Formats: sequence, C-alpha cells, structure tokens
Amino acid sequence: MTVPKGKNIYFASDQHLGAPTMEASLVREKKFVAWLDEVKKDAAAIFLLGDLFDFWFEYKTVVPQGFTRTLGKLAEITDSGIPIYFFVGNHDLWMNGYFEKELNITVFHKPQEFQINETSFFIGHGDGLGPHDIGYKRMKKVFTNPFFQWLFRWLHPDLGVRLGQYLSVKNKMISGDEDIKFLGEDKEWLVQYCKRKLEKQHYDYFVFGHRHLPLEIDLNGKSTYTNLGDWISYYTYGVFTEGRLSLKKQGE
Repeated sequence: MTVPKGKNIYFASDQHLGAPTMEASLVREKKFVAWLDEVKKDAAAIFLLGDLFDFWFEYKTVVPQGFTRTLGKLAEITDSGIPIYFFVGNHDLWMNGYFEKELNITVFHKPQEFQINETSFFIGHGDGLGPHDIGYKRMKKVFTNPFFQWLFRWLHPDLGVRLGQYLSVKNKMISGDEDIKFLGEDKEWLVQYCKRKLEKQHYDYFVFGHRHLPLEIDLNGKSTYTNLGDWISYYTYGVFTEGRLSLKKQGE
C-alpha cells in the first residue's frame, strides 16, 4: 500500500456501540462519527480493529437494529474512494458478508500483514493470541463453529439479538474490571505474542485492539507494539504519518 504525500493512515478499535444500552452508547457513537468525518479529509485508508459493536450477528436477511449514523458514515467514506479495512473482534465476529456487500468494506477474520510505504505492519483485533486465556480460546472455537452459528440463527432475531446483547454487556472487558489494567510487559499476552512473532520475522509495528488500553511498547529497539485503547474511556486512535505510528486522542 502506497500512501501519497499529505495523506495518513488511521486506526481505531473497540467502540462497543450498543453498550451498556443503545441510549447510553449514542453519545459515544456521535463522537466516533465526528472523528470519521474529520479523518476522511486526509485519510488514505482507515483500519477498524474490531468490537465496533458490542454485539453483532448477521442473519440471512436481518442485521441488528441501530448504528445508522455509523453505517451511513462508513458507506459515505468508501463511496468516496477511501478504503476501510475491518478486523472482526470477539464481540462482532459473526460477520458474514454484510459489510462487504452493503458498505464495500474489506473484512478480515484473522490478523494480516501489511506493507505501507516502507513500513511493515502486523494488524489484528488481538483476542485469543499469545499464551494463556485457554478458556476463551475454547469458547471462540464454539462461537466460530458453523453448526453452533446455524443453531443460533434459528432463534428469532428479537430473541437472538436480545440474548446476545445481554451476554455481551456482561463481558468484563466492558465493565471496567481488573483486566483493563497494565500489569507489566511479562503479563501482557499480546506483547509476548509479538515477541514470539519477531523470532521468525521482523515487523516495524504490531497494531491491536482488544485490551482497551492505549499502549506503545518498544519490543526490541526496532519494533513497536501499539494497542489502540478504546472509545469507552480513552477515545484514542492511531495515525500513521511520515513513516511513524503514534497514538492520539479524539478532539486533541
């Protein structure tokens, strides 16, 4: 990917729209849409690294109600020729074509490598990577199993979406508990994952969401792990300009 002079690449993650209620998240959604409206002025591309929604499930002819402002703005941006790349998160992993068909957004279900100008990136949501978290990894296999998705699809959307929203709001990553604390590099699973990846291949930047903590951690003097934070407590995002990725806060 080549970025023209004067253009930037933007990264954002973990908006969790719809949580804890549609009414409460509307304030955050308006801030996010305002940010999209601002960055489209000089964006060469926008990367959204998952958990845009606190719950998302695509039935064959139905998607969850709401998020009209966000979906409309995303469509406007891609219609203008600016590509958007979306990485599914653990809250919105049940995507199956709606974003591609309706919004012309490229959707990834696994981390991907990107070369942006002369800089190499490894990008993903971040869930289930690194050591530990065995319970979640097992649960993710269930969630991504086509048979269990088929069973869930048989629920009436009013019941299925309401159940999914209830369970998502109970997720401790949205409730502000102990997982959303920095306890040192040795306990950051994504940091350990990045270091293991570097044993086989060099990347200038590893960019993830999921942790809800804005972090920039030097890995070996040549590579950096960046976590984008969230749009619940921090309203942070990443911008790649002139060969460097940095974290910024919306409105600053």
